[in-house]
Amino acid sequence: MFDLTGRRALVTGAGQSVGAGIARALAERGASVVVNDVVASRAEAVCGEIGTAGGQATTSAFDVTDRDAVEEAVALLGPIDILVNNAGNGGAGPMPVAKFQEMDPADWHGPLDVNLFGVLHATHAVLAGMVDRRWGRVITIVSGAGTAGVGIGVTPYAAAKAGAAGFTRSLALEVAANGVTANSIALGLMDNVGEAESVHDLARSVPTKRLGRPHDAGAACVYLASDEASWMTGQTIGLNGGAHTS
Repeated sequence: MFDLTGRRALVTGAGQSVGAGIARALAERGASVVVNDVVASRAEAVCGEIGTAGGQATTSAFDVTDRDAVEEAVALLGPIDILVNNAGNGGAGPMPVAKFQEMDPADWHGPLDVNLFGVLHATHAVLAGMVDRRWGRVITIVSGAGTAGVGIGVTPYAAAKAGAAGFTRSLALEVAANGVTANSIALGLMDNVGEAESVHDLARSVPTKRLGRPHDAGAACVYLASDEASWMTGQTIGLNGGAHTS
């Protein structure tokens, strides 16, 4: 069950954290994984880990916000069966955190470019091939920020994630008859804050009393990428330890 042998997967933003966990999980199930990251050394490190564990992986360093670069990279890679749109956060540099009324409009572009347009660029580059072959999986990592909202200070990010989820639902309807599914995973609080005390404080707010781990996202992607999930499409799955609902 959930055997991905013979499938080729592209995971964007897979050089660290959640993306790396997804890439490792897909490789463990037999997929040949293309590890993408805007920083080549990060992609190479994850690729090496997968190879050491006995999996198949290659790297492709490009910026998902650059449509031409994405199209050129995918053309060189050849057929992609599984796309995981994971690249995200605030774009180049740290994500600006402020009340919307106090934001400089120039700060809107980073979150929108990577979290929304990056998804459109990568999906557009692989979709025609999936439709032609009548098999494909598009999985987009979104956030509870785009469904339930999460506090103050990340409104452009929340807008981008909500847009990516809406895009994925609409795309699913367009390609359902062509053997291609499209789903998104709305992540809750993830264990990537770095400081043990902060992790403990955040975990207390989650019903399961722990934060999400990269492998949790990886396991969900393995299912959505599999033949067993062929009737699952157009959905946004909340992966959040019960912390909120969409």
